[in-house]
Amino acid sequence: MEKLVSELWKTHMRHQDPAENLNKDIISHFVLRLVYCRTEELRKWFLSMETTLFRYRFRLESPETQRMLMTEFQLPYKALPYSEFEAVKDKLSQVARSIGQSASVEHVFFKVPFEEVPDLVAGRRVFLSKGYAYVAMSQVVSLVVTQFRCNISKALALTNRKWTATIKEQEKDRLTPIVEALSNAYFGPDYSQPKDAVDISLKDIDQLAKSSFPLCMRHMLDKLRENHHLKHGGRMQFGLFLKGAGLKLEDALAFWRAEFSQKIGSERFDKEYAYAIRHNYGKEGKRTDYTPYSCQKIISATPGVGDHHGCPFRHFGEENLRAALNKMGVGGHALEEVMDKVKNRHYQVACTLTFEATHGVSCDSGINHPNQYFSESQKVLRAKNQTMESQSQSAT
Repeated sequence: MEKLVSELWKTHMRHQDPAENLNKDIISHFVLRLVYCRTEELRKWFLSMETTLFRYRFRLESPETQRMLMTEFQLPYKALPYSEFEAVKDKLSQVARSIGQSASVEHVFFKVPFEEVPDLVAGRRVFLSKGYAYVAMSQVVSLVVTQFRCNISKALALTNRKWTATIKEQEKDRLTPIVEALSNAYFGPDYSQPKDAVDISLKDIDQLAKSSFPLCMRHMLDKLRENHHLKHGGRMQFGLFLKGAGLKLEDALAFWRAEFSQKIGSERFDKEYAYAIRHNYGKEGKRTDYTPYSCQKIISATPGVGDHHGCPFRHFGEENLRAALNKMGVGGHALEEVMDKVKNRHYQVACTLTFEATHGVSCDSGINHPNQYFSESQKVLRAKNQTMESQSQSAT
C-alpha cells in the first residue's frame, strides 16, 4: 500500500506549490464523488476505496495532527489529560491486561461516549466511568474511520439526488457523457498487441488455458468446446482476449472455424462469422484495431440467457463459482477469502486472490485486465522454469 500510494503521488501530485497539490487532491475527490454517486454498486466501491485510503493517510499523521483533525471535525472524542490518566491508570491497566495489552503514560487514551463503542463495551474491553469509555488511540482510529465512512456515504446519497434531479439533464450535452464514461474507464495497457511480442499457436490454447487463462476465459473456452458456438458477446470478449494474448489472425480463423463448423458447417461459418473475426483484427470495415476488454468493462456487462461472457465472480451463483474455483485448484482458506470478496462485490480483488492462490505468488498491482492475468501468469511460469533449469544444471 505504502509503495503504491507513494509511486502514484510522485507521478500525479508533484508540484512545487503545496497549495496546488492540495487543490488537486480535493478536486480529484469531488470528481470521483460525482462519478461514483450514481448507483448503489458504484457508491459501495467508492466508499470502500476512499475509506481504505483515508485510514492509511490518517495513520501516517502525528498524534498531534490526528487530535487536531478530530477537533476540526467536531468528533466527540476528548484526549485524556495526564492528570486524569494518572487518576484512572490502575483501572486502565486492569482492562489492558485482561485483553493482553499494556497501559502506560506513553499511550494516548480518549474519552468517548459509551454508546459509540457498543462492541468494546459488550466485550468488556474498555474502562467505563460516568457515561464515557476510555479508549486507546489504536481503537479511536477505527472510530474516526467509521465516522468518515458515514459522512462520505451521506454525501454520496445527497450528490446522487442532486445529479438525478437537475444536473444530469442540464449537463446532458457536456458533463453527463464524461461522468457516465469515467466509471468504466480503463487507463492501463490496452493489450491490442501481445505483451513482450509473444505469439501463441493454435496447438497451445488448451495448455495455456489450463495454466494461464483467468476464470472468465476458461469458462468461455469450456462452453465453446461444449456447444461449438458462442453468442456475439462471448465471441467478442474471448476473441479479443486471444488476439491480445498473441493469437494471429490466420490461427484465429482456423480456431473458430474448427469449433463452429462442428455445428453449422464450414461454408456457413465463412459466410456469417469470418468477416467479424477479420474485422476485430482491423482487416475489414474501418480497419480499427480493436482492443481486448478490461475487467471493468467485463464486470459491467449484463449477460442474457444462453450468454457465457461477463465476469464469473459477479455473474455466477455461489455454488457454480465454488465448483469453478475448485476445478482451478482453489480450496480451503484461499477459497473462503475469494468468496468473501465476492460477497462484498470486490470482484477484481477476488480474481487477484485467485491468481495468487493458483500461482503461489503475490500480485501487488491487482488484476485489472484478463490479458494482464495471462501475461503475469506467463512471467511466473517462465521464472519457475528458469529456476528449475538452473537447479538442474547445478545438480549435474
